[in-house]
Amino acid sequence: MNPKSKYLFAAFLSVAIWGFFSIPLRNLIAFPSQEILYYRIFASLIVIWVAILLFRKKQLREDLKYFQSVTKRERKIIVWQIVGATVLLTLNWYTFIYAVNNVSLKSAAFAYMVCPLITAFGGFLILKEELSKIKLISLGIALISILLLATGSFKEVLWSVGIAALYAFYLIIQRKMQHLDKLNVLALQITLAVVLMLPFYLYHHESFPVGVWFWGHIVIIAIVFTVIPLFLSLYALIGIPSSTLGIIIYLNPIIAFAVAVLYFNEHISVNQLLAYLLLLFAVLLFNWNLIKDIFTFSRK
Repeated sequence: MNPKSKYLFAAFLSVAIWGFFSIPLRNLIAFPSQEILYYRIFASLIVIWVAILLFRKKQLREDLKYFQSVTKRERKIIVWQIVGATVLLTLNWYTFIYAVNNVSLKSAAFAYMVCPLITAFGGFLILKEELSKIKLISLGIALISILLLATGSFKEVLWSVGIAALYAFYLIIQRKMQHLDKLNVLALQITLAVVLMLPFYLYHHESFPVGVWFWGHIVIIAIVFTVIPLFLSLYALIGIPSSTLGIIIYLNPIIAFAVAVLYFNEHISVNQLLAYLLLLFAVLLFNWNLIKDIFTFSRK
């Protein structure tokens, strides 16, 4: 197996899972967005720490030893990276949930069309990741597809850009954190997210939900649509640039729009269909060299 293929597969799988996220969210449309966010974070906290304490104690001890071994300046950088990433991730979760249930599915899907452009460009400017001519061409094609779709309401576009920017800069920060176990980092971020959200929850929240329907969906959201895909995306960043993961995210809106049309029976125009075909082509073009290397390695 090509050394990078497992990271590429993790990236594709995480994005594919998120593409179906609108299904459990729409099933909870009767509940306020902030309530869904609170219990998503609380349930994710329990799930991830149970997994770490049962199966990954060794990695946790190694990370603690590494954190104690670095200089005071390096420890401060790690802390601020975790705090910054947590704030971005929490805001991304809330805005996405709100957009799905209160704006439109298309605005939420459109966000993950803008996100790769911001991630790739941010990786180029901040992390000095190289963008070849073929990658720049693919970004140009992706931009054309976005312009084709950006013909709806200005409100939807603003929500989309906001959601996209939050997740794009989260990925860029995560790419810089290479020395810590990704699941441990995610556990710390979710723990900090609970600390940040707890005052809001205690100050203003609805009555405690008791229905099996609500909690069944929250558990699914916590495990299948939070911990697993986030861990896969962070794992992918070990072996691939954030710009590559950013472009793979384009598969998210393609799947999300397919769900909107085939599952929720939302209308899609010829213009939108053309835009998504261009997006798919841009994804393949951006990753063409890596895909070619994987197939060449497999034949050998």
